[in-house]
Amino acid sequence: MIVHQEEITFRTRGEGDVVDITSEVENVVKRSGVRNGVVHVFAVGSTAAVSTIEYEPGLKEDLMTALERVAPKNAEYKHHLRWGDYNGHSHVRAAMIGPSLEVPVRGGELVLGTWQQIVFIELDVRARSRRIVVTVMGE
Repeated sequence: MIVHQEEITFRTRGEGDVVDITSEVENVVKRSGVRNGVVHVFAVGSTAAVSTIEYEPGLKEDLMTALERVAPKNAEYKHHLRWGDYNGHSHVRAAMIGPSLEVPVRGGELVLGTWQQIVFIELDVRARSRRIVVTVMGE
């Protein structure tokens, strides 16, 4: 059993920035030497999320529009009252999407659909330095 872990770091432009990290995750899998197993991708931070999506401008916009309907930016959040940073909606949205994702690895490659990419979703109201922990496990 091989367990290999690396971090991916980058800067975001702030709320609504959807970053395709598929190639970076593929590179970690290749360096791991794992042929068959799973890769776990984890966003460090409570205002960020990881998911899959067809990475194209229309869907990126649709995602943010849907999140606005479910957890509106201008709603009243108790978090605002406590901290005054006005990113309560960011925390709620991140909790709904989730901080991590697992993808199967077969033959040393990610098992993804034709139009499926791994994305990091910046939900905080400001630009941030971000870390993704990628753990590959298998044989």
